[in-house]
Amino acid sequence: MSIWQTIISNLPEVEGPTQKFLSFREKLKWTGIVLVIFFVLGLMPLFGLGINALQRFETLSIILGAEFGSLISLGIGPIVTASIVLQLLNGSGIWKFDLTKPEGKKSFQGTQKFMSLFFIIFESAIYIFLGGLAPAEQFKGTGFYFQLQLILIFQLFLGGLLIMFLDEVVSKWGFGSGISLFIAAGVSKSLFIQAFNWLPGPSGLAGVTYSSGAVPAFFQSLVNGDVTTALIMISAVVSTIFVFVIAVYAQAMKVEIPLSFGMIRGHGIRWPLSFVYTSNIPVILVAALIANFQLWGRLLQNTGWPLLGTFSASTGNPISGFVYWLQGPDIVRSVIQQHTLLIGLAPYLQAIVYMLFFIVGSVMFSIFWVQTAGMDAKSQAKQMISSGLQIPGFRKDERVLERLLNRYIWPLTIMGGITVGFLAALADLTGALSSGTGILLTVMIVYRLYEDIARQHMMDMNPMMRKFMGG
Repeated sequence: MSIWQTIISNLPEVEGPTQKFLSFREKLKWTGIVLVIFFVLGLMPLFGLGINALQRFETLSIILGAEFGSLISLGIGPIVTASIVLQLLNGSGIWKFDLTKPEGKKSFQGTQKFMSLFFIIFESAIYIFLGGLAPAEQFKGTGFYFQLQLILIFQLFLGGLLIMFLDEVVSKWGFGSGISLFIAAGVSKSLFIQAFNWLPGPSGLAGVTYSSGAVPAFFQSLVNGDVTTALIMISAVVSTIFVFVIAVYAQAMKVEIPLSFGMIRGHGIRWPLSFVYTSNIPVILVAALIANFQLWGRLLQNTGWPLLGTFSASTGNPISGFVYWLQGPDIVRSVIQQHTLLIGLAPYLQAIVYMLFFIVGSVMFSIFWVQTAGMDAKSQAKQMISSGLQIPGFRKDERVLERLLNRYIWPLTIMGGITVGFLAALADLTGALSSGTGILLTVMIVYRLYEDIARQHMMDMNPMMRKFMGG
């Protein structure tokens, strides 16, 4: 065994359950415990923090499952970044893993964990030393300032480590994955606040202060005769509902392949392949990539090296450079405010670039994910054959089944990637509440969670189904 293999095989990990099958109640318990811990960690402020230059990046914090200024300021950023880098290295052939073998998959997972640890340490130092999160200004120039920086880095490292282990707990003991759970939790909280918060918020065009929540602000603006503000608020709500409906509809679309049990005549099933074959994974990776670019851009600007672009001092939004084109403009809001579709060429061009980036990125990550997550035709065919399934009218041969699945999997992978990328970008461009991308992710996560829970119920009630599904 090489030194590298020794290192990755001895990394700390959450021990999985000894029994192969976990009951629905057990999985629900651990999922709930992790969710409560996540919210508690988000309420714990960093000791010694004086300047929080990242707090205005609320949308990015939602996508990253983070709470800037708290113990979990890193969120899922290091884990997702490690996944992106490793998939790109594997897909390009620079660092190749044989994912068809258990040893290759184990090596891939161990390498991903090591890279996650590296990015936790790296991003913790970057956040602090580049001024995103920093001690109070009055300590600057003293030895105590550097000590506070080290204390902050240690706290961020500890929070990142806890998030990584909580993700493992959910993956092994709960439903779905911790990454998806943290994103859904953050978006749900933000969505509820932005929809129903009655506390005072921004002023409307008439100079009247309305509630922060879109629903109470809509009725308040109608009472005050502020039609423009009312239209902006109702358009955000309508856009949110539209994204919900379309996302659920896309998730429900499936291609069913008829299969039969080779040993039992007259009995068969339909093997479903979802239209959005890779689910929410590509959108998570693209959104995290954009979030990383914008965070890096902000941190570099703080150091006086705006290599990725510049940000507005008042709003915090990108105004130039590469990060400007990775910001989805709220087209609908601008049209309503200016009462015309002719709002200038720049916003429309920015919207097109943003949408193309999302679509192309989603397709690329969909392809990488199919290859690395055992969702390719060969892996699926092997699983079906091992379950005693075959195509009616054909001999029981893995190669025959693989050829059939190839007709469906790759078109579904590409079309699903295009669809989710388009929906995510469209939701951001239409000004949906919270974050359009976050809403899309949450809908897909909750839908997948519902399917997992339904499958678990089925396995609890039917021992034969549990055996068939590998439980």
